[in-house]
Amino acid sequence: MASAAFEDIADTFAFLDDWEDRYRHVIELGRAMPPLGEEWMTPEWKVSGCASQVWLVPEIAGGRFGFRGDSDAMIVRGLVAVLHALYDGLPLEEVGAVDAPAELARLGLEENLSAQRSNGLRSMIARIRDHAAAALAA
Repeated sequence: MASAAFEDIADTFAFLDDWEDRYRHVIELGRAMPPLGEEWMTPEWKVSGCASQVWLVPEIAGGRFGFRGDSDAMIVRGLVAVLHALYDGLPLEEVGAVDAPAELARLGLEENLSAQRSNGLRSMIARIRDHAAAALAA
């Protein structure tokens, strides 16, 4: 089950027929996200497998998953915001159960992203799952 924040995004996408409008909306979501401080833009938090530079920093509190993220590409920053809406606040044990490809398919992102961006999105999802699994194991 997707979060209310992700459902809001899905509802907005349902009204946006044109991919260009959806693309602009993803960029706006990224612009609205607080920037990640330079001190977090280190190799430790960098996501490999992305064409752009992407950093995801987990924030685990009270058994719930959260993260902050950033990218040097506006569309990717928007994708980070979409993933934040999908995963933020979930109990740690539920993060791995999220069917991210199915949820993201509701937005029609995959068919409109380049192969490199799609691979990067999968890398970000894998990193999120890894962070949650590591927190569960700790």
